[in-house]
Amino acid sequence: MNIIETQNLTKRYSGFTAVSELNLHVPKGTVYGFLGPNGAGKSTTMKMLLGLIRPTGGSFVIDGRRFPDDRTQILKEVGSFIEAPAFYGNLTGEENLEIIRKILGLPKASVSEALELVGLTDFRKRLARKYSLGMKQRLGLAGALIGRPPVLILDEPTNGLDPAGIHEIRTLIRSLPRQFDCTVFVSSHLLSEIELMADCVGILNHGRLLFEGTLQDLKFSAAAQGYPTDNLEDTFLTLIDADNRRRGGAR
Repeated sequence: MNIIETQNLTKRYSGFTAVSELNLHVPKGTVYGFLGPNGAGKSTTMKMLLGLIRPTGGSFVIDGRRFPDDRTQILKEVGSFIEAPAFYGNLTGEENLEIIRKILGLPKASVSEALELVGLTDFRKRLARKYSLGMKQRLGLAGALIGRPPVLILDEPTNGLDPAGIHEIRTLIRSLPRQFDCTVFVSSHLLSEIELMADCVGILNHGRLLFEGTLQDLKFSAAAQGYPTDNLEDTFLTLIDADNRRRGGAR
């Protein structure tokens, strides 16, 4: 069963197509790695799924609810972390999460649970403006996790973290489907991390989906085309390079 499906999802800006007839299938209860070079359309896709950008064409369904008819209900069921999270710098980490809790109508314990999950309990009383970049990333992740939504959409959640922090967040993301019965749709430039945490991947280039399936499926597909299969990064770079050559460098 797929918890996220898109049907020919498209976003055009004047003379430029950011996302082109995208058909994603995200199985329920998985970690789905959404990959692509800069400018491939990953963030645009995520913003469309969150209703932050209106599609030019196509449609999508999240947990059986179709956009735009069920937009409000979709947002209630999706926790998100898109680009650099924004917070009130004059409030503590705990107070920032308290605002989200009240908006969502969640129980008071939700805030402390979310802080514990991302390792910020000891810093809950610190002003957000005094948080390091890595701590802000954690607080953004806590905001996505609060209330334990069935779907998480995370854009570069390990950005700015040191190696130990990356390991902790990767371990957390990997555990979420089993721990909370949720699905994680995550983008990252750290392909070695996606390789360690993802069940399935979708690879985007110039707004078009080049591949979708399990990591094992990707290896079989790459091997059949004579591409390297030793690690995800080599396979990814070869796949993107081959697509760019087919396009002759044109978008």
